[in-house]
Amino acid sequence: MSERFNTRAALAVVVTVFCWASAFVSIRDAGQHLDAGPLALGRAATAAVVLLAVWALRREGLPSRKAWPGIATAGVLWFGVYMVALNWGEQLVDAGTAALIVNIGPILMALLGGWILKEGFPPRLFLGIAVAFAGVAVVSLSMSRHGTTSVLGVLLCLVSAIAYAVSVVVQKPTLKHCTSLQFTAFGNAIAAVLCLPFAPLLFRQLGDAPASATLHVLYLGLFPTALAFLTWGYALRFTTAGKMGATTYVVPAIVVLMSWALLGEIPTWLTLTGGALALVGVAISRSGGRADKKAAPPAAPAEEVTTT
Repeated sequence: MSERFNTRAALAVVVTVFCWASAFVSIRDAGQHLDAGPLALGRAATAAVVLLAVWALRREGLPSRKAWPGIATAGVLWFGVYMVALNWGEQLVDAGTAALIVNIGPILMALLGGWILKEGFPPRLFLGIAVAFAGVAVVSLSMSRHGTTSVLGVLLCLVSAIAYAVSVVVQKPTLKHCTSLQFTAFGNAIAAVLCLPFAPLLFRQLGDAPASATLHVLYLGLFPTALAFLTWGYALRFTTAGKMGATTYVVPAIVVLMSWALLGEIPTWLTLTGGALALVGVAISRSGGRADKKAAPPAAPAEEVTTT
């Protein structure tokens, strides 16, 4: 499709990428005190409580029956498996290796979107993805400690990438039958229930950890999860899954800048070059082309979705 510029969708994308970038900085500190499972539970439960409260106040009602398979899939894979596997994987491999493997996700997303959602395979999108992934690879190389790589850590990060890609491809058609708020609220609720076995360990580790660990859990639940997944869902209505996935290649560049500003981690010229290359790739992937005209139209805005 030839996409018209949508100011609100563009702002939603900006909010999403900045929140998700900040999550890496927050997880890095929280991970010193919390294991992968407890951290995922704290994040999902915080988001679920807040979003379900908003859902109740808005009186949106339950999602339609057609939406539940997609919500359940995302609850298990995206808000559950992805969160736990990524937290665990980042404890076993260095940040550079984790970033490189997880960013296979947008490539899978574009391929699955082209095949399953009939979004096509626009040359500019895949050229942009290739350039952006090369930029991420450069950033990852500059961040790598060149130590022994854990096979389990690599596999966990790969599981995260696959769960991420599948969930987004499932989310796109699901948003025709529910609002972004319903999708995110109930998806996180499902993940929180699945992660309940980690509850005793979560409370024990929070009791032993400094107050900053609790603040990180609350922050991760409120902003990178509750807010960012809402804005992601909103923006996804107005573009393809492939293009939305490519947009997330902006995240590593923002993480580099945030780590520089907040953690005092001065990036090398190699890191900055990779970040710039990732931004160029995103710009290419978001640019229009004649192939885009064959893509499917966006889903109906949230206000038009009928729920039951």
